[in-house]
Amino acid sequence: MTALTKLFRTTTFRLSLTYLALFSAAAIVAIAYIYWNTTVLLSRQLNQTIDAELKGLAEQYRAGGLQQLVRTVAERSGTPGNSLYLVADSEGRRLAGNLSAVSPDLWNSLGPVEFVYRRPAAGGVENRLAFANVFRLPSGYRLIVGRDIEDRRELARMVRSAMLWGLGVMAVFGIGGGYWVSRKLLARIDAVSATTRTIMGGDLTGRLPVNGSGDELDRLSESLNLMLARIEQLMAGMREVSDNIAHDLKTPLSRLRNRVEAALREPYGEPVYREALERTIEEADGLIKTFNALLSIARLEAGAGGENRETLDVSALLRDVAELYEPVAEERGIELKAEAEVPIFIRADRQLLGQAIANLIDNAIKYGTAEAAERGSGVKPEVEVSAKAKGSIAEIMVTDRGPGVPVSDRERVLDRFVRLEASRSEPGSGLGLSLVAAVARLHGGSLRLEDNEPGLRVILALPMDGEALVNGAPHQASLGAEIRPA
Repeated sequence: MTALTKLFRTTTFRLSLTYLALFSAAAIVAIAYIYWNTTVLLSRQLNQTIDAELKGLAEQYRAGGLQQLVRTVAERSGTPGNSLYLVADSEGRRLAGNLSAVSPDLWNSLGPVEFVYRRPAAGGVENRLAFANVFRLPSGYRLIVGRDIEDRRELARMVRSAMLWGLGVMAVFGIGGGYWVSRKLLARIDAVSATTRTIMGGDLTGRLPVNGSGDELDRLSESLNLMLARIEQLMAGMREVSDNIAHDLKTPLSRLRNRVEAALREPYGEPVYREALERTIEEADGLIKTFNALLSIARLEAGAGGENRETLDVSALLRDVAELYEPVAEERGIELKAEAEVPIFIRADRQLLGQAIANLIDNAIKYGTAEAAERGSGVKPEVEVSAKAKGSIAEIMVTDRGPGVPVSDRERVLDRFVRLEASRSEPGSGLGLSLVAAVARLHGGSLRLEDNEPGLRVILALPMDGEALVNGAPHQASLGAEIRPA
């Protein structure tokens, strides 16, 4: 396909031709309507003028007979203008008037008639169009009264010429404009196609061009670029997840295999085998938990889950989860505080939200107290959990006094298998915050990491349903019976 053929087959060029055809048809109809109305108006004025002259000549004829009519016609013929007169006898000899000769057809006509007559002009004789009324008088005499209408024929020629020239100019500009617009649009489409071919070739860094005009193609390119950036991010995440899975799962699998081999090398004995099997089961349970967490995150990011939403009290759920972790905190010498006295009701999946809160508290207990313990200040490390309503948002906050998370890592730490602890001495797979972030997105909320000075403040923000209760006060009284405190 040649470039010109490709250009002519574009939608823009076809639309340009369609608009050109429609506009030309509209212009022709408008010009024809104006011309027709103008012709009707001129014809009406012409008939009225000729009728008025005929009435005047009829009065003269009745008053003085043929001689008076001849004198009147002779006088009027001498006045410059477009009026035409002729009084002739039965033989066709002119008695008065400014028509020198008439054709046989005009002579034998009766009533209104159009005809062509000749008159002297610069450089010779010219033929002109006229309109007249022919009357037969007694004794075969003829009276012809008319007007020169050559101007009307000239007007018709001008209208036809203007229409043809106008259509020609419109066609040139229309086709030229369509060609120019199509070339510009085709160039942008070709650039988009080239970028998509690059992306399909495996280069996910390619982006669609945006020329800054803000038109629909720019808006489409910007939306697609956001989509491509998200796809690139997801693909990078998949590669990182694959690498992390290979790294994090290889170690426990190797330990599991080595432990079985060590048990086989030991002398036969039930206690040795039992211990090896028990530790193998523990390792297998850890692997299963990791895969279950991955499956949960995948389901949440795909929009699945959360079908069992109910109106629940965040404060009560927060206290229940914190109570479960109090023995763990006491064992590690940590003071766990739960400050959520005011009821805050939202609509959410109780199990998913409880798991998210448990992950946040577990992370704070594991990693959020190391710095305070290392300082040896004598101050008991603490983890504080609280909930509050801020406008239409319910915020669940978990704070600690640990080393915190650097600003540069606060986005990365929400990805899967990301652990900032280089030694990896604490149990875990780096999926806890990823699961919390997925739960937040599923409920239309967000997860933020902030500086607690010192330590880390993690805020899980969730929108409150329009039918929920805030501070124990119902937005709609009819919903009071539906609220079930946790």
